[in-house]
Amino acid sequence: QVQLVESGGGLVQVGDSLSLSCAASGGTFSRYTMAWFRQVPGKEREFVAAISPSGTSTYYADSVKGRFTVSKSNAKNTVYLQMNSLKPEDTAVYHCASNYDVPVILRRSPSRYAYWGQGTQVTVSS
Repeated sequence: QVQLVESGGGLVQVGDSLSLSCAASGGTFSRYTMAWFRQVPGKEREFVAAISPSGTSTYYADSVKGRFTVSKSNAKNTVYLQMNSLKPEDTAVYHCASNYDVPVILRRSPSRYAYWGQGTQVTVSS
C-alpha cells in the first residue's frame, strides 16, 4: 500500500514563493508517475503538474507554467512542487498523487491516480 504525506503549505502574500513536499512510502517510488492537484471547495480537483517516473519529463497546467516547478528525488522517495510568484487564485488544498504506468496523454486526469495524500492548504493573501 502506497502512502503519501504532503507538507509545506501555509499562508503567504501575493508574489511570494512556497515549496511543497510529498513523501511516499510503500511500493517502488522510482516506478511512479507523480502529480500535484489542487482543489477549492465546491470545485473539481484541478491538475497542477506531473512528473514521469524517471523525473526527466514534466507537465504543467497552463495556469502555473513558468511559475511552478515539479521535481522528484527517487533517492528520498519525495516529490516537490516549487511555487513562485504566487497569486490569490493559487489558493487551494494541494494534493499529491501517484500511480504506476500512467499514459502520458492521461497524466492530467485525476482518475488515473490510485494513491492520494491528505492535502496541504496553500493560502495566498492579497
